Amino acid sequence: MLAILKKEINTFFASPIGYLVIGVFLLLNGLFLWVFKSEFNIFDNGVASLSSFFLLAPWILIFLVPAVTMRSFSDEKKQGTLELLVTKPISHFQIVLGKYFGAFILILLALIPTVLYVYTVSQLGNTSGQLDVGSTLGSYFGLLFLIASYTAIGVFASTLSDNQIVTFIVAVFICFFMYFGFEGLSNYNVFGNLVYMESLGMSSHYKSMSRGVIDTRDLIYFISVAVAFLIFTKLRIQKR
Repeated sequence: MLAILKKEINTFFASPIGYLVIGVFLLLNGLFLWVFKSEFNIFDNGVASLSSFFLLAPWILIFLVPAVTMRSFSDEKKQGTLELLVTKPISHFQIVLGKYFGAFILILLALIPTVLYVYTVSQLGNTSGQLDVGSTLGSYFGLLFLIASYTAIGVFASTLSDNQIVTFIVAVFICFFMYFGFEGLSNYNVFGNLVYMESLGMSSHYKSMSRGVIDTRDLIYFISVAVAFLIFTKLRIQKR
């Protein structure tokens, strides 16, 4: 598994993909938070808070994570190396985990520089250092688990086709539906009171963690989503 993980990371940084992903993520967040006049602009909000960043990041990651994961298995299928890979003396699940953690670590590398936002915003308040640390840590923790789920979905989508554009579109759709779809459906009360639709989506659990309260139900939800899609990926490989 470690060999596959290292290979994935080396592949990302041997080409412009790794640097592009990190650059695009930081550039988009920087423009929306500090330059563009919008509801996300920290200066326009008049409050020294990173809430704008944590509202914006999940939507940027909906497109960014699939862009990273779209080549995970689709590229192997296109080049005809997937059959060779599964004959190696490692389990199918180890192959999946190697691909998964390779993409996951790359996204984390893009997230690390945003810690500078914490220092910057904490200095903007009337009293330096008065940033809500609990809420900020909870939001970062929630973003970490959200990335874990998005990455699992993206890796699964990459097994559906050898066309990277197709896998990108499928991954974006699934991530969008899992994040916002259930919340949108809950407004129409589709299933009556039998199912609380909003709690099935990522958004409600992410927002819950962003308040600084780490609930085991939220952790179990994100872990379950990630594990479920990794199992689906393993089944797809076995079927292949």
